Amino acid sequence: MKAKGYVMDLIEASIGDIEMVGGKNASLGEMLQKLASQGVRIPDGFIITSACYFQFLKDNQLDEKIRTILESGDIENLQTLVSCAHQIRTLISQGMFSAQIEEEILQAYRKLVGDHYEQSVGFAVRSSATAEDLPDASFAGQQDTYLNIRGKQNILTAIKNCFASLFTDRAISYRESFKFGHFDIGLSVCVQQMVRSDRGVSGVAFSIDTESGFKDAIIINGSYGLGELIVQGAINPDEYIVHKPLLRKGYPSIIEKKLGKKQAQMIYGTQEGQAVEIIDTPPMDSGRFCLNDEQILKLSNWVIIIEDYYTQLRGQWCPMDVEWAVDGISGELFIVQARPETIHSLKKQDCITAYHINDKNRHEKVILTGVAVGDKIASGRVHNLKGLQKQQIHEINFLPGDIMVTEMTDPDWEPVMKKASAIITNKGGRTCHAAIVARELGVPAIVGCDNATEILRTGQEISVSCAEGEQGIVYSGKIAFTKTEHRLCDLPEIETPVMMNIGSPDIAFRYADYPAKGVGLAREEFIINNYIKIHPLALLKHKTLNDAVLTAYISQLTSGYENEEAYFIEKLSYGIAKIAAAYYPNKVIVRFSDFKTNEYYNMPGGKYFEPSEENPMIGWRGASRYYSPAYKEAFGMECKAIQKVRQVMGLQNVVVMIPFCRTVGELLMVYKTMKEYGLERGKDGLEVYLMAEVPSNVILAEQFAAHIDGFSIGSNDLTQLVLGLDRDSSLVANLYDERNEAVKMMISNLIRTAKKMNVKVGICGQGPSDYPDFAQFLVEEGIDSISVTPDSFMKTVTAIKEIEDQLILRTAVVA
Repeated sequence: MKAKGYVMDLIEASIGDIEMVGGKNASLGEMLQKLASQGVRIPDGFIITSACYFQFLKDNQLDEKIRTILESGDIENLQTLVSCAHQIRTLISQGMFSAQIEEEILQAYRKLVGDHYEQSVGFAVRSSATAEDLPDASFAGQQDTYLNIRGKQNILTAIKNCFASLFTDRAISYRESFKFGHFDIGLSVCVQQMVRSDRGVSGVAFSIDTESGFKDAIIINGSYGLGELIVQGAINPDEYIVHKPLLRKGYPSIIEKKLGKKQAQMIYGTQEGQAVEIIDTPPMDSGRFCLNDEQILKLSNWVIIIEDYYTQLRGQWCPMDVEWAVDGISGELFIVQARPETIHSLKKQDCITAYHINDKNRHEKVILTGVAVGDKIASGRVHNLKGLQKQQIHEINFLPGDIMVTEMTDPDWEPVMKKASAIITNKGGRTCHAAIVARELGVPAIVGCDNATEILRTGQEISVSCAEGEQGIVYSGKIAFTKTEHRLCDLPEIETPVMMNIGSPDIAFRYADYPAKGVGLAREEFIINNYIKIHPLALLKHKTLNDAVLTAYISQLTSGYENEEAYFIEKLSYGIAKIAAAYYPNKVIVRFSDFKTNEYYNMPGGKYFEPSEENPMIGWRGASRYYSPAYKEAFGMECKAIQKVRQVMGLQNVVVMIPFCRTVGELLMVYKTMKEYGLERGKDGLEVYLMAEVPSNVILAEQFAAHIDGFSIGSNDLTQLVLGLDRDSSLVANLYDERNEAVKMMISNLIRTAKKMNVKVGICGQGPSDYPDFAQFLVEEGIDSISVTPDSFMKTVTAIKEIEDQLILRTAVVA
C-alpha cells in the first residue's frame, strides 16, 4: 500500500492498516487475503482511505470550521448537539473532491465493475472509522452505510455522506462519552459489490451468546432481504443457535431454532432514483424459517474459522460479530462484515451478579413480555415515544431513570438512551440496535414486545425484568428484588460434586460459568409446557376431535415444521440440547415427563385425553404412562427427541431418568417401550437413572439397582409418601419436612444399598437447596452428588465445605 494513498483494493488491506482503512475495512481485507483458502467468501471492493478523508477536509478548509462549531455551544444539550451536527454534515456533504482524488476513485470504480461501468450495478458504500473495535469501545454502527448505490456520481456522493456521518448526533455524543478527540478519528470508506440478498436472506451471527456471554454457542439472526432491518430492530428475525464444540467434531449441532415474524424486508428500489424500499414479507415466507440446516451449519463453520483466525492473530480469545448474506440469485453465502465482539468478551467472568424477584404475587402483575436483553431488573417511569420522529428526539423531556418505550430505536436516539434505566420496543431481536446499545449501556431491555407502545402509558410506574430467562417481563409498579454478587474464585474446593437443577433451557447459558459438575435434574415438563404448549396426544390426534379452534391453534404452533410429530420432537430436542450444551461434556440427567393428570388436563387439548382422578399425585403419572396404550405414542416422541439430541446433535452427555416407577416389573416394561422407539440402555453409552421417590424404590433398592446406572433421590415426593401426606395440601403443610427422621432413614438406607451394589446415588430434590444442614447430612451419609437450584449453589457449596472439614477432623482424631 502507498504510504499516502487515497484509494486501494480491498484485498490489499490488512489488520495492520487500521489507521488508514478503519477496523471494518482492515478486517474485510484480512479475511479476503487469509480466509478465502478455507472457503470463506467476501465480496470484492475498493477502499477510500482515511488519508483521503483528512485531505478532503483540508481541501475544503473544513477543519477549523468544524472545530469552531463544536466549541460554539454545550453539546451535552440535545438541541445544541442536533444543530451542531447538522451544520457539520451539511458542510461536508457540500464539499468537493480534488480532481486527483476523484480520478483515483473513479479509476478504482471502473476496475471493479469492468464492462458494467456505465450500467446500473448496485454497490454497498460502507463507513469504517479508524477507532472501530478498540478494546474499550466498539464504535460499531456509529457511521452510515448506503446500499444499492448505482453510477459514478452517486458513488461519489455516498462517499461524502459517509464522511459526514462521522458527525451524526450519536457519533459526536459517543466520542464525548468515551473522551475521544473528534479529530483523532479518521474515516475510511469501502465500495463493495452488493450481494443480492434483496432476493435472498441476510443477518447477523455472533460466536458468543449475546446475553450470557456463554462461549460455546453461535447465535444467528436472519430474515429475508437486505440485513439493515435486523440491525435497526424493525423486524423480529429468526434465531438459530449452534453448539461450537460439537460442530468442530462434525456434528450438525443446531441446538435451537426460533421462528421470527420477519414482518418486512428491504429490497432494491423499484422506482427511479430509489436505492432501496421496504415491502411486507409474504405470509408464506414469514411462516417458515429463512435458512435451511445446510446453510446454518455452513455459516456457523465460517464463524468458527473467523473466530479462530482472530483469536490466533490477537493471541487471546476473540469472539466475533459477523454480518452475512445469501445471494438470492446464485444461492451463495457471503460474509460482508466481521468485527470483534466488545461487550461480553471484556467482562470479568469470575464475578457473577444474580437478580432475584422477591414478590410472590408477581405473576398477577405481568403486563407484557418480549425478548430479554441482559439479565438485570429496573424500575422507573414510562416515557412512551410512540409516533416520535427522530428529528423531534431533542424536544422531549426525557428524565434520567425513565424507561424508554418505542416502536424501535434509531441510532440518532443514543444521546437520550443513555439516560434510560431500561428500554422496551415493539420490534427487534437480540441483535438489533436497541439490544446492542442496551448491552453497551448496561441497562435491561425487552425487545419484540409487539404492542408495548399501545399498553404502556407515559408516567406509568413499571418494572422491567430480564432476570428470568430469555423472556423479558414487564410488571406493573415497582417490584421488590435482591441483587447478589458472587466471586467464583472465593468458592472453596470440595470433594462432593454439586450439580444444578435446571428447569428452563432459557437460563442454562446464564449459569454455565458456575463450577457445577453437570445437571442433576432437567425436567421435560417445563419444555413441554412452555416450548411445545400443547398436550402431546392432542397434537397427534387433533384431526379426530372435531375441534376447529384446537386445530387452528395447532396449525399456528407447527408453522414452519414438517408435521405435528416433527414439531414436538424438534422443540423438545432443542430444549434438552440447550441445557446439555451449556454443561457439555458433564453429565446432564433429563427426567422423562412427569405431569399429573390434572396438569395434563389443563394443557390445550388435554381434556380429551385425561381421566379425572381423586388424587393425581399418586395416580397415573411417571412410568405408568409410558407403556400404557393410552399414552405410549406420546412417550415415543420423547424417546425420539432424546435420540436426536444424543445421536444427531452429538450430545451424548445426556442421561435419561425414569420418575415415579413403582415396581421392577414396571421398570422393565418402560425399557421395552423405550427400545421400540430407538432408546436402549447401554447402547451408544446411554445411561438410565431411576428417580428414587417411592418407598418401594428404597425397600427394593437391590432389585432396582440390577437394572439401572444410578439413583437420584426425589426428596419432595419421597417425603410426602413416607409421611403419608399430600404436599399440595395447605392443611398438612406444617408436617412436610425432608429432614424428618423417617425420611432421613430412608435416604440413609438407599445410599448404603447403592454403595453395596456399586451404583451411583445422588439427590435432586428441593431439600438441599432449602436447608444447608440437610446438605450436610447427605455428605455425612456419603452421597455421590447433590443437585441444587442455581440460587442455592453458593450456600450449598459453603455448607458442604464445612461438613467435609469436620469429617476430616473426625477421621484424624479417630486415627
